[in-house]
Amino acid sequence: MKHTSEFAAGKILASSQNGVGILTIDNPERKNAINAAMWRAIPEAMHWLATWGEARVIVLTGGGRRDFSAGADISEFPTVRKDTATAKVYESENSAAFAAIRNSRVPVIAAIRGICYGGGFGLAAAADLRIAAEDAAFAVPAARLGLAYPADAVQDFFHGLGPQISRKMLFTGLALGATELSTAGFLIEVTASAALDAAALSLAETIAANAPLSVQASKLALRAVATNDDDLLREAEIIGATTFDSADYAEGRAAFAEKRRPVFNGR
Repeated sequence: MKHTSEFAAGKILASSQNGVGILTIDNPERKNAINAAMWRAIPEAMHWLATWGEARVIVLTGGGRRDFSAGADISEFPTVRKDTATAKVYESENSAAFAAIRNSRVPVIAAIRGICYGGGFGLAAAADLRIAAEDAAFAVPAARLGLAYPADAVQDFFHGLGPQISRKMLFTGLALGATELSTAGFLIEVTASAALDAAALSLAETIAANAPLSVQASKLALRAVATNDDDLLREAEIIGATTFDSADYAEGRAAFAEKRRPVFNGR
């Protein structure tokens, strides 16, 4: 059964079917630029997908099949980012969106084509896995606009790109292509634009077919290592221990013995 919902006046779309959730930034006439309402809606959409949508994995993509996202909607900056006080409020909403992806209990795959700039790049960097089309272009133009990129989001660039490429992109504001970012380890795959959606969906379906508790424990453990968070590591250990008493573990063993595909229910 397919579940669907709309947020931010239809500019953030969420759908889920067979355990695969799709979150679409749908503002193609502005290269999927993200306005303040859309930033606020992203955590809502992520929560909806993982709960009501019953998603075991989420694919993050841009609407219109041309661009991932040009980032924050600059036309709003004279109002929402006019000074330090307003910028703090606005950037807290940015940070909440990044965190909703980074801290999602299910894996998030960013499927990127065309422009992936600024806040759009930040959303992709917060994802667990990233696939890009050959035409994808990445940039953090903050230095060219005279503003600082949210500090908590820089950690995602650092972990995803490594220190040298992160510095190059943040200091210069220059755009880099998919090939260079693949070499840096930011992308797991580069495809033709026409093949991007199928590649992302195939990866998502593979993840969704696995035991949800096992995948969740792995994601928590990886986050704990990346952030050097002992509390998170203990949480991952607790969830990992519960897998041995789960129905899914019994199903996995039975399926292996019977030489069939397991059917996991997340319990």
